[in-house]
Amino acid sequence: MWRSRDNHEAGPAKRGHPIFAALYDPMSASMERRWMGWRRRRLLEGARDAVLEIGGGTGANLQHYRDVDRVIVAEPDPFMRKRLGQKLEDARVPVEVSAAGAESLPFPDGSFDTVVSTLVLCTVPDQASALDEVRRVLRPGGRLLFIEHVRAAGSMARWQDRIEPLWRGLLGGCHPNRDTVAAIEEAGFEIETFESFYPPDPLSSLTPHVQGSATVRLTA
Repeated sequence: MWRSRDNHEAGPAKRGHPIFAALYDPMSASMERRWMGWRRRRLLEGARDAVLEIGGGTGANLQHYRDVDRVIVAEPDPFMRKRLGQKLEDARVPVEVSAAGAESLPFPDGSFDTVVSTLVLCTVPDQASALDEVRRVLRPGGRLLFIEHVRAAGSMARWQDRIEPLWRGLLGGCHPNRDTVAAIEEAGFEIETFESFYPPDPLSSLTPHVQGSATVRLTA
């Protein structure tokens, strides 16, 4: 199977999270076995043709891609990207790796049929810019597939606001209190399928999660 590494570079990434990258797979092993693995698999059944995955992390999605032409995985953190590269043999489809961040994707307009984001839109520095770029690189009729944890309601949201600085520092820049679904809609997407759930793991259950798909909203 042909696989190339570090194509479509957007310049060298000088910053990253070496400790978080080293701990990510051990910390998430139980989560992947109990609930996240099958959710990834179910989500990626909807991927088609040319696929861009933003924030690919250590490559947890690679083994779940089927029936697509190719996948470009964009991961700006060099420490995450190194571990992702070690999992390329898990993929059953052609995969390329890019150092691009989601806010500045080095691809032409309408390059992809599917964009995948799993636990990523909580960490991007500029969520609105990232979603604008996702919309730009999607072809007409293309889909955004997502699993994200999001802002809760009521008193739980206020609690998320209080812990956000500590949470962000410990968990690779993650913001637990972003209203990501609203941001997706504000970026010009129409939610196609949607499910809200609380995971069974103690840490993951501190924030509600969503899984779904969205298409670019048609304008008159």
